[in-house]
Amino acid sequence: MASRFALYAAPPADGPLHKFAAEWLGWDPETGEGLPIKPAAGLNAERIAALTAEPRRYGFHGTLKPPFHLAEGCDEGQLIVALERFVAARKPIRLRLKLDVLGSFLALRPDAPCPEIDALAADCVRDFDRFRAPPSESELTRRRAAGLTERQEQYLAAWGYPYVMEEFRLHFTLTGRIEDAAEREKLFRHLQAQTAPLIRDPFMVDEICLFVQPASDAPFRIAGRYRFGG
Repeated sequence: MASRFALYAAPPADGPLHKFAAEWLGWDPETGEGLPIKPAAGLNAERIAALTAEPRRYGFHGTLKPPFHLAEGCDEGQLIVALERFVAARKPIRLRLKLDVLGSFLALRPDAPCPEIDALAADCVRDFDRFRAPPSESELTRRRAAGLTERQEQYLAAWGYPYVMEEFRLHFTLTGRIEDAAEREKLFRHLQAQTAPLIRDPFMVDEICLFVQPASDAPFRIAGRYRFGG
C-alpha cells in the first residue's frame, strides 16, 4: 500500500502536552518511538491500551486535512512545496482547550467557537485536494456505516471525508469509543486532572504538521513541521 498523508495541528515536540499525549497513547509520532502504557483510573495497562488503540495509530493531533493517498502524478515533494507556500502567509491562531466528551470518546477541543481555525481547515481541505486520490470503495463503505446526513454524504463525495467545512470540529483525540458510562467518567476525571495544567495557557496553532503513514499496519509519524509566516 502506498503511503497516506495528512495535515494536522500538533503541540510542539518539546512541550509538556506532546510528552503527556505520547506517554498516554503509547506512541510518539515525532520520534517514532513506542512507549509503555501505564495503568490509570483504576484500569490496568491492557485496558488503557485497548481504549487508546485507535488514536494511537494516528498520533496526538487535530485534523486539518484528513488522511489521503496521493493522486496519480503527484509526489511527496510536490506536496511539501505546496505546503511551504500555503503556510508562508498564515498567521498564528490562539486557542483555549478543554477536555470534553465527543459522542463516547474523550478529546481536547476549543472551549469556544474559533472561526479562524475553521477557516484554516477549510482552506487545507480545498487547497490540497488536488493531491488527494479518490477513496476506495471499502473506505466509502466504512464511512457510510457510521450513518451520514445528506450534507455529510455530499462532502464525502466531494472531498473524500464527511466531516469538513461546517461539519468540521477541531479536536485532539485521547481515547477511542468508551461505551461504559462509568468507565468513561473515571477516565474523564483522570484525564481532566492530568491535562488541566497542560492547557492552562493558550494552545498556539502556528504550524502545520505533515503526518505520514508508510503502510496500512503502521502508525502515522510526523514527517515535517511547517511554520506560519515562513
